[in-house]
Amino acid sequence: MTTTPEVRTDEQIQQDVLAELRWDARVQPNEVAVAVQDGIVTLAGWVGNYVKRWAAERAAQRVRGVVAVANDIEIRPPASGGAPTDPEIASAAAQVLEWNALVPADQIEVTVTGGRVQLRGEVEWEYERGEAERAVRGLAGVRGVTNAVAVRPRRRIEPDDLERRIAQALLRSAETDAERIMVEQDGDTVILRGAVRSWPERRDAERAAWSAPGVRSVENDIRIAP
Repeated sequence: MTTTPEVRTDEQIQQDVLAELRWDARVQPNEVAVAVQDGIVTLAGWVGNYVKRWAAERAAQRVRGVVAVANDIEIRPPASGGAPTDPEIASAAAQVLEWNALVPADQIEVTVTGGRVQLRGEVEWEYERGEAERAVRGLAGVRGVTNAVAVRPRRRIEPDDLERRIAQALLRSAETDAERIMVEQDGDTVILRGAVRSWPERRDAERAAWSAPGVRSVENDIRIAP
């Protein structure tokens, strides 16, 4: 028996996003306003740090029926105590990367302008690139993070074998409907196409592609089709 997917109204999505924001202890309910049109969520308001802005966006993406999120939340650090200077943020970022055992800190450069951190350099694996961003995201005074670190794997793998490994990883995942995802390859770039039900499922498919050895970039063209 075939079931018809539930079509969710913008009002239902808005109420669920607000509930998800209340559920996430990192965000105060009165900090963020939510508007929804055709499944596209717009977040507005202001928060005291970058982690809250990022957490609000992720909370919205977890809600069923959300097609895209426009994050217009502003960051306004508390006036009391004064915000850290750019050199102080850069020093803290270099230190936190050095302390993180998952990050090859000697391969990553940090620059800070107006509280916005930019990461550059080269690493072998995507998880190292992602961990570097996670490490600096929560530092005091950070207003945004640009991750320009490139993935340069040392190991090469045959194209047919690479697509097979990624397809198998998708099948193993409890979060991903592998039958709705197509894996293609263009040189060292993996291209994902198809449609999934949610943003977490889309991210899980991208994570599976990045976990394969020899991948230098992933183009995630998967659509959200609740």
